[in-house]
Amino acid sequence: MANVLGDKIRDLRKEKKLTLDKLAELTSSSKSYIWELENKNPPRPSAEKLSRIAEQLGVTIEYLMDEKNELKAEDAVDAQFYRKYRNLPDETRHKIRKITDMWDDEE
Repeated sequence: MANVLGDKIRDLRKEKKLTLDKLAELTSSSKSYIWELENKNPPRPSAEKLSRIAEQLGVTIEYLMDEKNELKAEDAVDAQFYRKYRNLPDETRHKIRKITDMWDDEE
């Protein structure tokens, strides 16, 4: 049986050019924990650590846990961006909206 979660973590980690050590450091995990998620079947992630991993990889937990691959990586990236955007100060969100309005004006 395939380890979809592990494959996604490994692929995204490599895409972002992160080593096991670096992803472990960024997520307050151990290298062996990340390795086990990528290689053991079935993986046994904790929700808290998986949330940190998803954040560092720029996707959502839902995307990582989607065993049927129904969610697209691009949609997960957009969802993660929106979650970060919602936590920004009002002034920063206003600036971002102005920038996107300028892009619309260029078309």
